[in-house]
Amino acid sequence: MHLHISHDTVYSYQTPLSRSTQYLRLTPRPSPGLHVLHWGLRLPAEASVCKDAFGNIMHVLSLDGPQADIHLQAIGEVVTDDTPPRPDPKDEFPPEVFLRESPLTHADAALRAFASGFAEAVRRDAHAAMLAMMAAVGERMPYIRGFTDAATPAAEAFASGRGVCQDHAQVFACCARLLGLPARYVSGYLATDAEHVASHAWTEVRLPDGGATFPEATAGGWLGYDISNQCLADSRHVKLAIGADYLDACPVRGVRLGGGTETMRAQVLVKPATPDQQ
Repeated sequence: MHLHISHDTVYSYQTPLSRSTQYLRLTPRPSPGLHVLHWGLRLPAEASVCKDAFGNIMHVLSLDGPQADIHLQAIGEVVTDDTPPRPDPKDEFPPEVFLRESPLTHADAALRAFASGFAEAVRRDAHAAMLAMMAAVGERMPYIRGFTDAATPAAEAFASGRGVCQDHAQVFACCARLLGLPARYVSGYLATDAEHVASHAWTEVRLPDGGATFPEATAGGWLGYDISNQCLADSRHVKLAIGADYLDACPVRGVRLGGGTETMRAQVLVKPATPDQQ
Protein backbone atom coordinates (compact mmCIF):
# COMPACT_ATOMS: atom_id res chain seq x y z
CA MET A 1 0.00 0.00 0.00
CA HIS A 2 1.39 3.38 -1.09
CA LEU A 3 0.48 6.08 1.45
CA HIS A 4 1.07 9.85 1.48
CA ILE A 5 0.64 11.04 5.06
CA SER A 6 0.27 14.56 6.41
CA HIS A 7 -0.15 15.05 10.16
CA ASP A 8 -0.86 18.61 11.35
CA THR A 9 -1.04 19.53 15.03
CA VAL A 10 -1.72 23.06 16.28
CA TYR A 11 -1.57 24.06 19.95
CA SER A 12 -3.15 27.43 20.76
CA TYR A 13 -2.88 29.28 24.08
CA GLN A 14 -5.00 31.73 26.00
CA THR A 15 -1.95 33.92 26.64
CA PRO A 16 1.46 33.77 24.95
CA LEU A 17 3.83 31.03 26.10
CA SER A 18 7.13 32.13 27.54
CA ARG A 19 8.88 28.79 27.04
CA SER A 20 8.10 25.24 25.94
CA THR A 21 9.78 21.94 25.13
CA GLN A 22 8.05 19.35 22.92
CA TYR A 23 9.07 15.71 22.50
CA LEU A 24 7.97 14.57 19.06
CA ARG A 25 7.66 10.93 17.98
CA LEU A 26 6.33 11.75 14.53
CA THR A 27 8.75 9.79 12.34
CA PRO A 28 7.89 6.19 11.35
CA ARG A 29 9.87 3.58 13.22
CA PRO A 30 11.82 1.11 11.03
CA SER A 31 9.84 -2.12 10.99
CA PRO A 32 9.27 -5.16 8.76
CA GLY A 33 6.95 -4.47 5.86
CA LEU A 34 7.37 -0.69 6.02
CA HIS A 35 9.51 1.28 3.57
CA VAL A 36 9.80 5.04 4.10
CA LEU A 37 10.28 6.75 0.74
CA HIS A 38 10.68 10.18 2.32
CA TRP A 39 9.63 11.84 5.55
CA GLY A 40 10.17 15.22 7.18
CA LEU A 41 8.95 17.54 9.92
CA ARG A 42 8.01 21.19 9.49
CA LEU A 43 8.52 22.91 12.83
CA PRO A 44 8.66 26.51 14.11
CA ALA A 45 12.35 26.09 15.00
CA GLU A 46 15.18 23.64 14.55
CA ALA A 47 14.89 20.51 16.69
CA SER A 48 17.50 18.05 17.86
CA VAL A 49 16.98 14.41 16.90
CA CYS A 50 17.85 11.30 18.88
CA LYS A 51 16.50 7.89 19.83
CA ASP A 52 14.60 7.50 23.07
CA ALA A 53 14.89 4.63 25.55
CA PHE A 54 12.69 2.39 23.37
CA GLY A 55 14.57 3.13 20.14
CA ASN A 56 11.93 5.48 18.76
CA ILE A 57 13.04 8.39 16.58
CA MET A 58 12.45 11.50 18.71
CA HIS A 59 12.80 15.20 17.94
CA VAL A 60 13.18 17.63 20.82
CA LEU A 61 11.82 21.10 20.05
CA SER A 62 12.59 23.93 22.48
CA LEU A 63 11.01 27.37 22.05
CA ASP A 64 11.87 30.54 23.97
CA GLY A 65 10.03 33.84 23.78
CA PRO A 66 6.35 34.65 23.33
CA GLN A 67 4.40 32.05 21.35
CA ALA A 68 0.67 32.36 20.72
CA ASP A 69 0.51 28.94 19.10
CA ILE A 70 2.72 26.04 18.01
CA HIS A 71 2.22 24.40 14.61
CA LEU A 72 3.78 20.98 14.04
CA GLN A 73 3.59 19.11 10.75
CA ALA A 74 4.87 15.68 9.74
CA ILE A 75 4.65 14.85 6.07
CA GLY A 76 5.93 11.94 4.03
CA GLU A 77 5.38 8.93 1.87
CA VAL A 78 5.58 5.26 2.78
CA VAL A 79 4.99 1.90 1.15
CA THR A 80 3.71 -1.00 3.23
CA ASP A 81 3.93 -4.71 2.47
CA ASP A 82 0.60 -6.29 1.51
CA THR A 83 1.54 -9.79 2.65
CA PRO A 84 -0.48 -11.27 5.55
CA PRO A 85 0.70 -10.38 9.08
CA ARG A 86 3.39 -12.67 10.50
CA PRO A 87 5.24 -12.69 13.84
CA ASP A 88 8.47 -10.67 13.80
CA PRO A 89 11.14 -12.66 15.69
CA LYS A 90 13.51 -9.68 16.10
CA ASP A 91 14.01 -8.50 19.69
CA GLU A 92 15.68 -5.10 20.09
CA PHE A 93 15.42 -5.40 23.87
CA PRO A 94 14.99 -8.35 26.22
CA PRO A 95 11.27 -9.18 25.89
CA GLU A 96 11.00 -9.14 29.70
CA VAL A 97 11.20 -5.33 29.51
CA PHE A 98 7.61 -5.41 28.28
CA LEU A 99 6.34 -7.58 31.12
CA ARG A 100 6.56 -4.72 33.60
CA GLU A 101 3.64 -2.59 34.68
CA SER A 102 3.67 1.09 33.79
CA PRO A 103 1.79 4.12 35.15
CA LEU A 104 -1.13 3.63 32.73
CA THR A 105 -1.20 -0.20 32.69
CA HIS A 106 -1.39 -0.97 36.40
CA ALA A 107 -3.60 -4.03 36.95
CA ASP A 108 -6.44 -3.94 39.47
CA ALA A 109 -8.52 -6.90 40.68
CA ALA A 110 -11.00 -6.61 37.80
CA LEU A 111 -8.29 -6.74 35.13
CA ARG A 112 -6.57 -9.65 36.87
CA ALA A 113 -9.83 -11.58 37.00
CA PHE A 114 -10.55 -10.86 33.33
CA ALA A 115 -7.07 -11.93 32.19
CA SER A 116 -7.13 -15.11 34.25
CA GLY A 117 -10.00 -16.38 32.12
CA PHE A 118 -7.56 -16.79 29.21
CA ALA A 119 -4.70 -18.47 31.12
CA GLU A 120 -5.51 -22.01 30.03
CA ALA A 121 -6.01 -20.91 26.41
CA VAL A 122 -2.57 -19.24 26.42
CA ARG A 123 -0.97 -22.53 27.49
CA ARG A 124 -2.59 -24.28 24.53
CA ASP A 125 -2.02 -21.63 21.84
CA ALA A 126 -0.99 -18.08 22.68
CA HIS A 127 -2.10 -16.55 19.38
CA ALA A 128 -5.54 -18.16 19.48
CA ALA A 129 -5.87 -16.95 23.08
CA MET A 130 -4.96 -13.40 22.07
CA LEU A 131 -7.58 -13.46 19.32
CA ALA A 132 -10.19 -14.58 21.83
CA MET A 133 -9.10 -11.92 24.31
CA MET A 134 -9.16 -9.27 21.59
CA ALA A 135 -12.78 -10.13 20.85
CA ALA A 136 -13.63 -10.10 24.55
CA VAL A 137 -12.05 -6.68 25.15
CA GLY A 138 -13.89 -5.28 22.14
CA GLU A 139 -17.19 -6.61 23.47
CA ARG A 140 -16.49 -5.44 27.04
CA MET A 141 -15.30 -1.97 25.93
CA PRO A 142 -17.11 -0.64 22.84
CA TYR A 143 -15.33 2.17 21.00
CA ILE A 144 -16.95 5.33 22.36
CA ARG A 145 -15.33 8.76 22.35
CA GLY A 146 -15.51 11.38 25.06
CA PHE A 147 -15.30 9.30 28.23
CA THR A 148 -11.52 8.91 28.53
CA ASP A 149 -8.46 11.03 27.78
CA ALA A 150 -4.72 10.59 27.38
CA ALA A 151 -4.20 10.30 31.15
CA THR A 152 -6.86 7.61 31.75
CA PRO A 153 -5.29 4.42 33.19
CA ALA A 154 -6.23 1.03 31.76
CA ALA A 155 -8.06 -0.04 34.93
CA GLU A 156 -10.27 3.06 34.91
CA ALA A 157 -11.13 2.67 31.21
CA PHE A 158 -11.89 -1.02 31.72
CA ALA A 159 -14.15 -0.23 34.66
CA SER A 160 -16.05 2.35 32.58
CA GLY A 161 -16.81 -0.26 29.92
CA ARG A 162 -15.89 2.02 27.02
CA GLY A 163 -12.92 3.76 25.46
CA VAL A 164 -10.94 4.54 22.34
CA CYS A 165 -7.94 2.92 20.66
CA GLN A 166 -5.40 4.00 23.30
CA ASP A 167 -7.57 2.54 26.05
CA HIS A 168 -8.02 -0.72 24.15
CA ALA A 169 -4.27 -0.95 23.54
CA GLN A 170 -3.41 -0.35 27.19
CA VAL A 171 -6.01 -2.77 28.56
CA PHE A 172 -4.87 -5.46 26.11
CA ALA A 173 -1.19 -4.91 26.94
CA CYS A 174 -1.92 -5.09 30.66
CA CYS A 175 -3.83 -8.38 30.32
CA ALA A 176 -1.22 -9.97 28.04
CA ARG A 177 1.49 -9.18 30.59
CA LEU A 178 -0.60 -10.70 33.36
CA LEU A 179 -0.65 -13.88 31.25
CA GLY A 180 3.15 -13.89 30.97
CA LEU A 181 3.33 -12.52 27.42
CA PRO A 182 5.47 -9.41 26.80
CA ALA A 183 3.31 -6.67 25.29
CA ARG A 184 3.99 -3.13 24.08
CA TYR A 185 1.84 -0.15 23.20
CA VAL A 186 2.16 1.08 19.58
CA SER A 187 1.27 4.50 18.23
CA GLY A 188 0.91 5.13 14.53
CA TYR A 189 -1.46 5.66 11.64
CA LEU A 190 -4.25 3.56 10.17
CA ALA A 191 -5.35 3.89 6.55
CA THR A 192 -9.09 3.38 6.73
CA ASP A 193 -9.64 3.50 2.97
CA ALA A 194 -7.88 4.76 -0.16
CA GLU A 195 -8.07 8.42 0.84
CA HIS A 196 -8.18 8.61 4.63
CA VAL A 197 -5.80 7.83 7.45
CA ALA A 198 -6.10 8.44 11.17
CA SER A 199 -3.91 8.51 14.23
CA HIS A 200 -4.21 5.16 15.90
CA ALA A 201 -2.91 2.84 18.61
CA TRP A 202 -2.68 -0.94 18.91
CA THR A 203 -0.76 -3.59 20.88
CA GLU A 204 2.11 -5.87 19.91
CA VAL A 205 2.46 -9.14 21.83
CA ARG A 206 5.57 -11.36 21.91
CA LEU A 207 4.26 -14.84 21.08
CA PRO A 208 6.36 -17.80 22.29
CA ASP A 209 7.99 -20.22 19.88
CA GLY A 210 5.59 -22.95 18.86
CA GLY A 211 2.62 -21.05 20.26
CA ALA A 212 1.18 -19.42 17.16
CA THR A 213 -1.20 -21.02 14.68
CA PHE A 214 0.26 -19.74 11.44
CA PRO A 215 0.55 -21.79 8.25
CA GLU A 216 4.12 -22.89 7.58
CA ALA A 217 5.41 -21.17 10.71
CA THR A 218 5.60 -22.08 14.38
CA ALA A 219 8.26 -19.55 15.37
CA GLY A 220 7.25 -16.90 17.85
CA GLY A 221 7.72 -13.17 17.61
CA TRP A 222 5.99 -9.82 17.87
CA LEU A 223 2.53 -9.60 16.36
CA GLY A 224 0.21 -6.58 16.33
CA TYR A 225 -3.39 -6.79 17.56
CA ASP A 226 -5.72 -3.91 16.67
CA ILE A 227 -8.42 -4.24 19.30
CA SER A 228 -10.50 -1.27 18.13
CA ASN A 229 -10.85 -2.76 14.65
CA GLN A 230 -10.77 -6.43 15.70
CA CYS A 231 -7.96 -7.37 13.34
CA LEU A 232 -4.25 -8.01 13.18
CA ALA A 233 -2.02 -5.05 12.33
CA ASP A 234 -1.42 -5.26 8.58
CA SER A 235 -0.41 -3.13 5.59
CA ARG A 236 -2.87 -0.41 6.65
CA HIS A 237 -0.93 0.21 9.87
CA VAL A 238 2.10 2.52 9.94
CA LYS A 239 4.11 2.30 13.15
CA LEU A 240 5.48 5.48 14.73
CA ALA A 241 6.63 4.46 18.21
CA ILE A 242 6.49 1.75 20.86
CA GLY A 243 6.53 1.84 24.65
CA ALA A 244 5.02 0.43 27.80
CA ASP A 245 1.98 2.70 27.45
CA TYR A 246 0.72 5.90 25.83
CA LEU A 247 3.15 8.11 27.76
CA ASP A 248 6.14 6.37 26.17
CA ALA A 249 4.86 6.37 22.59
CA CYS A 250 2.53 9.35 22.14
CA PRO A 251 3.31 11.41 19.01
CA VAL A 252 3.59 14.73 20.91
CA ARG A 253 4.32 15.30 24.58
CA GLY A 254 5.76 18.39 26.23
CA VAL A 255 6.06 20.88 29.04
CA ARG A 256 5.46 24.63 28.99
CA LEU A 257 5.73 27.79 31.02
CA GLY A 258 2.79 30.16 30.75
CA GLY A 259 0.07 30.10 28.13
CA GLY A 260 -3.00 29.62 30.30
CA THR A 261 -5.65 27.37 28.79
CA GLU A 262 -4.44 25.18 25.93
CA THR A 263 -6.46 23.94 22.96
CA MET A 264 -5.24 21.38 20.44
CA ARG A 265 -6.36 20.68 16.89
CA ALA A 266 -5.00 17.73 14.95
CA GLN A 267 -5.66 16.52 11.44
CA VAL A 268 -4.23 13.48 9.69
CA LEU A 269 -4.71 13.07 5.93
CA VAL A 270 -3.46 10.82 3.17
CA LYS A 271 -3.45 11.41 -0.57
CA PRO A 272 -3.52 8.53 -3.06
CA ALA A 273 -0.30 7.88 -4.95
CA THR A 274 -0.25 9.42 -8.41
CA PRO A 275 0.71 7.15 -11.32
CA ASP A 276 4.19 8.68 -11.70
CA GLN A 277 4.92 8.08 -8.00
CA GLN A 278 4.06 4.37 -8.00
